[in-house]
Formats: sequence, structure tokens, C-alpha cells
Amino acid sequence: MTEAITEKRIILEMGTGNDLYGADYTKAAIRAVHDALHHSSIVLFKSLGYDHLSMRVQVTIGVQEPDKVDTDRVAAELPRGRAEVTAVFGGLNVRDDEQDTTHVIATAAVEAYLPVDAAEWKLCS
Repeated sequence: MTEAITEKRIILEMGTGNDLYGADYTKAAIRAVHDALHHSSIVLFKSLGYDHLSMRVQVTIGVQEPDKVDTDRVAAELPRGRAEVTAVFGGLNVRDDEQDTTHVIATAAVEAYLPVDAAEWKLCS
């Protein structure tokens, strides 16, 4: 019996980013992705001979106004894999009425998936 090759999530990283004075949701989202990426080092590509192009990277950005995120610009910031970026309601806006400014805080979840042939992996005791 052979098992089919399926995608398995191999990485989940989270990050936060902000734009304090421009209310730029895309800038905050990009900073959140950079924060998440700085928490990881994916050595398995070189160690196991995987091509990083076989990795699908799913990015979910949480902001108060998801329609203001340029998801193509966020995707362009990812150095490896095939990026898919979705903006959803989340994050936080902090309003400073005295300065007439909205501080935008974005959160990012970066998930990496690889096709895995379960027959090639075995747990040893």
C-alpha cells in the first residue's frame, strides 16, 4: 500500500509590524512578515536536498482594514517558495486624536508547506 504525496505544514511563524504615522496597512503587513521571517532559518532545503520552489508559503495578515493591504506587494517580500497572501480582519488600530494619527498594527502568520511522501519517512525507536 502506497500513500499519496500530500502537503504537510513544516513551519509556522508569527510576527507583528506597524506603521505609526502613515496609516499604511501594506507597510505594516510587510513589517509583520519580515518580523516572522527573522524568527526562522529553514535549513532542511540544503540538508535534505529540497528545492525551495516546491514550498508553498501561506501568509495570513490580520489588520483592521484588510482591503487596504496590497497582497501582491507583501508576497513579493517572501524570499523563498510560492507565496499566497490573504488579508483578514484582525490586528489593531490605535487612534491618537490629539495628533490626528492612526497607528496601524498588523499581525502575520507565515506557514510553509512541502509535498511529503509519507512512505519516505519513518519514525525510529
